[in-house]
Amino acid sequence: MPICQTLANCPVPVKIWTDDVDDKSRQQLANIASLPFIHHHVAAMPDVHLGIGATIGSVIATDRAIVPAAVGVDIGCGMVACRLSIGANQLSEKALKKIFTQISRDVPVGKAQHEDAQALTLAARPFEAKLKQMMRQHPQLLKSFGKSSKWVNQLGTLGGGNHFIEVCLDETDQLWVMLHSGSRGIGNALASYFIELARRDMERQQIQLADRDLAYFREGSAYFADYVEAVHWAQEYAYTNRQCMMDLVLAGLQRHLPAFSVTSEVVNCHHNYVAREHHYGADVWVTRKGAIRARAGDLGIIPGSMGARSYIVRGKGNPESFDSSAHGAGRRMSRTAATKTFSEADLLKQTAGVICRKDKGVIDEIPGAYKDIDQVMANQSDLTEVLHTLKQVVCVKG
Repeated sequence: MPICQTLANCPVPVKIWTDDVDDKSRQQLANIASLPFIHHHVAAMPDVHLGIGATIGSVIATDRAIVPAAVGVDIGCGMVACRLSIGANQLSEKALKKIFTQISRDVPVGKAQHEDAQALTLAARPFEAKLKQMMRQHPQLLKSFGKSSKWVNQLGTLGGGNHFIEVCLDETDQLWVMLHSGSRGIGNALASYFIELARRDMERQQIQLADRDLAYFREGSAYFADYVEAVHWAQEYAYTNRQCMMDLVLAGLQRHLPAFSVTSEVVNCHHNYVAREHHYGADVWVTRKGAIRARAGDLGIIPGSMGARSYIVRGKGNPESFDSSAHGAGRRMSRTAATKTFSEADLLKQTAGVICRKDKGVIDEIPGAYKDIDQVMANQSDLTEVLHTLKQVVCVKG
């Protein structure tokens, strides 16, 4: 399905791949389109919903400027998935329950981190020198990180919220492992620091914005290059974080399943990030706020919610979406609203057949709080083609 609607009463058009968008999100998209450096148009994916400053599910191409809050505080958040050489006929419910326990033991979730003895120091080593350099330039950089938090110990940990680790079966009953996480506390600290610097810059220059979270850095300004360096550092950290967790999960699976190998189908992609790309005749900065890159041939992962299907896709390279697609189902209601609307009984029903937490602590992640992933996929048939359809049998939430 092509673009469903266009907001034309803005300085640049906003092209939206769904009719399911609320008024607050429309206004947020219009606010983005009013920025003086937007390139060509703003694209909103079919999972679009309200965010902080920038709408989640938006793709924002900018000329010589970046909005740090549009990139967000979970810099480099994304997905990794791999297909295994074994199928459903080699699984048992007993083994899957052991896998759930093993993953929960091996991969710290929520605010937890690895103990010093288990810290992945070798994987963290390449990041150390650049971080020290950034801290010398910006001594207050890690003020929000927390005294008990250690960025080395957080490498290979899941985090909270909508982050998850899943064991899935595809349309041929082949086993997959898939997980969702980002740059953890260190990425949040870097983002929060530069978001605040951008706000102060706007105040200093007396620039009036429709939303203070649209504060930006222009190329050549005092902090632009430092922010780009920090955001690229965090994106690489997030990518490595997912790889490290995948290694831990696969090692855990080897303890409870017959011998297996990982096939060539491995995907690791960001969906909260900024990159330099060429679109509509110009080299620009592209911020994907809850969207994946979907150039022709690009592999991507579009998860549903716990209890819903997920998809491995190949991009079609649609220029109108800036070679992008949806990053997931997208929330239909806030976490607070979900907790008020649904019960533990609803959670049990909606996650039937999945080994996962089914207590009130994860009701805010219930499938009913999210948009219909199949409708999202139908709305973006011009952006991606489906290669594999996955259904989880184990889900570990952050």
